[in-house]
Amino acid sequence: MKTFCGRANPTTGSMEWLEEGEDYDYHQEIARSRYADMLHDKDRNVKYYQGIRAAVSRVKERGEKAIVLDIGTGTGLLSMMAASAGADFCYAVEVFKPMANAAVKIVEKNGFSDKIKVINKHSTEVTVGPDGDMQCRANILVTELFDTELIGEGALPTYEHAHKYLVQEGCEAVPHRATVYVQLVESKRMWSWKKLSPVHVEAEDGEKILVPPSEMENCPGVPSVCDIQLNQMPSSDFTTLSDVVTMFRVDFSKPVQSAPTYYRVQLEPVKSGKAQIVLSWWDIDMDPSGMINCTMAPYWVKPTSALQWRDHWMQCVYFLPREEPVLRGEKLYLTACRDEYSVWYNLQKAREGENEAEEEEQEAGVGVESPVCRCRAHLLWNRPRFGELNDQNRTRHYIKALRKVLKTDSVCLCISDGSLLPVLAHYLGAKQVQYFILVFRSLHFSLVFFKANHLEDKIKIIEARPELLKPSHLEDKKVSVLVGEPFFTTSLLPWHNLYFWYARTAVSAHLASNVTVLPQSASLHMMIVEFQDLWRIRSPCGTCEGFDVQVMDDMIKDSLNFRESKEAEPHPLWEYPCKSLSDPQEVLTFDFTKTVPQHCLSTEGSVNLLRKGKSHGAVLWMEYHLAADISVSTGLMQMPNEKGNCEWNPHCKQAVYFFSSVIESEILSDPTAVTYAINFDTKTGEIAMDFKL
Repeated sequence: MKTFCGRANPTTGSMEWLEEGEDYDYHQEIARSRYADMLHDKDRNVKYYQGIRAAVSRVKERGEKAIVLDIGTGTGLLSMMAASAGADFCYAVEVFKPMANAAVKIVEKNGFSDKIKVINKHSTEVTVGPDGDMQCRANILVTELFDTELIGEGALPTYEHAHKYLVQEGCEAVPHRATVYVQLVESKRMWSWKKLSPVHVEAEDGEKILVPPSEMENCPGVPSVCDIQLNQMPSSDFTTLSDVVTMFRVDFSKPVQSAPTYYRVQLEPVKSGKAQIVLSWWDIDMDPSGMINCTMAPYWVKPTSALQWRDHWMQCVYFLPREEPVLRGEKLYLTACRDEYSVWYNLQKAREGENEAEEEEQEAGVGVESPVCRCRAHLLWNRPRFGELNDQNRTRHYIKALRKVLKTDSVCLCISDGSLLPVLAHYLGAKQVQYFILVFRSLHFSLVFFKANHLEDKIKIIEARPELLKPSHLEDKKVSVLVGEPFFTTSLLPWHNLYFWYARTAVSAHLASNVTVLPQSASLHMMIVEFQDLWRIRSPCGTCEGFDVQVMDDMIKDSLNFRESKEAEPHPLWEYPCKSLSDPQEVLTFDFTKTVPQHCLSTEGSVNLLRKGKSHGAVLWMEYHLAADISVSTGLMQMPNEKGNCEWNPHCKQAVYFFSSVIESEILSDPTAVTYAINFDTKTGEIAMDFKL
């Protein structure tokens, strides 16, 4: 059986479906999984173990046999906890075949084969009865089916089915319940991820303001959650307008309903401001009394307790449909609507003198339909891209560079996805501006955006791929200024935006001999780092709560060696603090004033480690040199300080190459060097790298 996998092709700027061997999909799934992160989550594992022991004890005290159903068993860890806590038998259900096979090996290695049966099925296909997968219904339900939003992985329909068909009425459940908490905040930074703000441009004939289309102003966006490491968001970037309130609870020991519904709470702001964002997280009680609690609360909620780092469960940022000015002490209603897999929020003000009957009437009018993006921008751009377009400092760099290169007779061609550059070029005096639409989704938005700024007849949209550009598209004129951010929606790794170079090469025949290209060049930079926590997602576990999970470590290692370990992976490093152990180093340059060469671009060298620490890996990013002395970085924003602390571009993902073995540099009198070999294959647009410690 063949598997088709989508990969960004930097030479064409599009996603392409590549045929891979049948093993590829499975290796990709394992290599990129968060199993290691979960096994390293000490807080989660300890609390589950305590909850399972308590549940088995309660069943035994009633004089019953303890029969456990563990849905989504993964490594079999929770079933082994139950068996060692004295459960009589465990049914461990795992739908992903390679994982189920690993669980069988792990269970056997730990000596629990007589107590645990691994069932490789989706739980909704499990049968009960003398000839079934399970001999009888279970009286203890153990699951770990949660994501950052709690319900995004289908926990509700799974629980609903289990209560109907797989467990006894009044069963014990670990976890016993989940509680979702919310807090209303104002945040210029987070709100900039929701919509486009006006852009001010000082033009020759006075100030111009680029305005977003009215469709975007009132667009509810998309219901997909924005999950982030909220513990990395400094308190100066948001203002809390309400106390933390409980939004809803789910009791997993009783039948669960997955049908769409809503929950409503009354809020009184503790501060006046603009209600823009609902921050949300959850906790789980492993026992009915709530004594064994595992929480995702961010740092300002429980400032005294030590925070457990985890990447499989984070915190949620929800955007209200529109900004709502609120006053301290006024009465508000916050409504959470949900379907089977997602949650979204609405805020309403209580009307003066409203009585309970009117409240209920208002409540009855709450729609549970999922929000739909009407402006299409939310389908085109992800949240960091909105943040990038709203970054005034970044925009100023482009304006400054455009001012240097544009003349009144400039014929300007822009190559980037959903970009503000054509409008900036027009306002800064270019005689003629052409704009390539490379992603069809961006056509509608660009038309609406140009129209909102009365530019529909000033900027010409070319609906063609660069290699199909004809002289007639340009009214037989030659392009004197070629511009790009560059940004393309298909790019996953920093160098994928080098598609700009390939597009520039494809349109060479249409460029004037003295053409100015902005950016004029790009460079790839690299630095060796020690991660505070991100290393855990690639670190072997060995034993977890006394159980040998080496089989899982080996499986992840094999899958990484299949291909992934030789590749870098994208991570937004503002969420994952690290310390630089070396100076940043420029390793490759790409000259956009020339066409893409036929030969590969290669470099070899070494970088000295300047600080004590564990070399977990290398971080790589691109810098674009727009014009003389004007550059923008997609990675490091300034040189690391004496301690090696780094500030990363918050709108971009950087490339992380994890080293297969970690070296610890303790003494600096004998400087350690990391040697590297980096190769840019101009035929595929991909970068291969190798590091030796």
